[in-house]
Amino acid sequence: QVQLVESGGGLVQAGGSLRLSCAASGSIFSINLIGWYRQAPGKLREMVAVIGSGGSTTCADSVKGRFTISRDNAKNTVYLQMNSLKPEDTAVYSCKAILNGRLYWGQGTQVTVSS
Repeated sequence: QVQLVESGGGLVQAGGSLRLSCAASGSIFSINLIGWYRQAPGKLREMVAVIGSGGSTTCADSVKGRFTISRDNAKNTVYLQMNSLKPEDTAVYSCKAILNGRLYWGQGTQVTVSS
């Protein structure tokens, strides 16, 4: 079946780096507005970064200059490179994409930043 699978979350110290991956599997013929969202305890879900099919990107102000979203079209995978991590980046990060014209969410991966 068509699905999104995230990986790469974990525990890191403030100032550290982490790279998240989100792979779309199944019979994929179109991917639109694929991106990353996060939700911290007691907070609303927020957009982190989104990348379009043409390569254009949108990032939240809170992560600009620290996070970079990219995609590997051959692998149907989107990445989120997170640098200079802060404790306030702690959240469950989820991948969202429109695959074959339908909205899909990944299961989420926990990112915890200490200190």
